[in-house]
Amino acid sequence: MRVTVLMGGWSAEREVSLVSGAGIAQAARSLGHSVTELDMGATPADGATLAARLLATKPDVVFNGLHGTPGEDGTVQGMMDLLGLRYTHSGVTASAVAIDKELTKKMLVPAGVRMPGGRIVSSESLYDGDPLERPYVLKPVNEGSSVGVAIVTAESNYGSPIARNVPGPWQDFAELLAEPFIAGLELTVAVLESETGTAEPLAVTELKPLTGFYDYEAKYTDGKTVHVCPAEIPAEVAEAALSQAALAHKVLGCRGVSRADFRYDPAQGKNGLFLLEVNTQPGMTPLSLVPEQAKARGMSYEALVGRLIERALA
Repeated sequence: MRVTVLMGGWSAEREVSLVSGAGIAQAARSLGHSVTELDMGATPADGATLAARLLATKPDVVFNGLHGTPGEDGTVQGMMDLLGLRYTHSGVTASAVAIDKELTKKMLVPAGVRMPGGRIVSSESLYDGDPLERPYVLKPVNEGSSVGVAIVTAESNYGSPIARNVPGPWQDFAELLAEPFIAGLELTVAVLESETGTAEPLAVTELKPLTGFYDYEAKYTDGKTVHVCPAEIPAEVAEAALSQAALAHKVLGCRGVSRADFRYDPAQGKNGLFLLEVNTQPGMTPLSLVPEQAKARGMSYEALVGRLIERALA
């Protein structure tokens, strides 16, 4: 088949997308497909020609290797729907909801998924006082890969209240999501659709950053984070993480593959497990968690790429 691998874009995750795209293209070629690698561009102006450039490749399927806005928020998905193209990963609705952490909570919490409390705050209000008792977390509402996340503690050098001139996400975003900080472990679960379309959670991985927390640098810099797969946690907690990830995938209407990120506080037992967010376009780099969990289940990178292409055509 003719497979067009869409990558790049102008989000903060552009470089990661390019690495993911290169790996996907190589794998698709090894499966015998005719592959075109298409960089969406590095600026929004490049988006004006994307539809024409995509159609020129005459794809049987588009492998969406984009990360972040506009490739992960439903924008590119809507364009491909209008063009009548088949593509990997989630569609418009699931993408638009999952990229928005507040909308995700409104969908998942009523369905029985345990998530932290918190609320949307204006960045301007942070200079007057804390929205929550410290420690708490501030994060952009519509970014992935821990871009712009700050943990505000009593000992942090952000100031009390946060100082206007101190670098942080409050300088880049008008609004932020404030959530209570959950002590403990960073866990993640990939959910992959089976050949029949059933959402199958693959494994639970614990992420152990060697310094700081699991931020963008820790995710994509070799040697910065230790991955423990399967995670060394109680069986009932692992089972809860697997089932909650699968439930989130179904409720949001995700397709192909997703990845759910959790925090787990052992001091609270099973009740200490909280889902933080769902990624509808998880990374496919050599350091990425979905290929790693697939490998732990006996599936090669090439087979994973093949499965996602098959699900896009199903």
